[in-house]
Amino acid sequence: MTPPSPVEVAPAGMTPPAAPVEIAPSEVRETTDDTDVRPDRPWKVIVWNDPINLMSYVTFVFQKLFGYSKEKATQLMLDVHYKGRAVVSDGPKEKAEMDVFRLHEHGLWATMEHDD
Repeated sequence: MTPPSPVEVAPAGMTPPAAPVEIAPSEVRETTDDTDVRPDRPWKVIVWNDPINLMSYVTFVFQKLFGYSKEKATQLMLDVHYKGRAVVSDGPKEKAEMDVFRLHEHGLWATMEHDD
């Protein structure tokens, strides 16, 4: 036979503490949220050819905004000129959005798309 457990007595005017209660869920619901939780694929920033900007200016902008060497900036500019487009940067969506914004500020036609 086990001895009875001691009884706690609350001081006068106080309610005794409630006994702990364990509650288990009666059902588990699966989330039906359509939010895509996969990691974001990298984005690439594309500069498109235009009939307005000089080739030397495009080279200058690539050097200024992205810190490219004159040789790399010139090669990207030639891709824009002869191929119609060039990928000038890549990375997370926020960075790509900022790069496109900065290119637009400098008068270049730029877009972004998912890197495949």
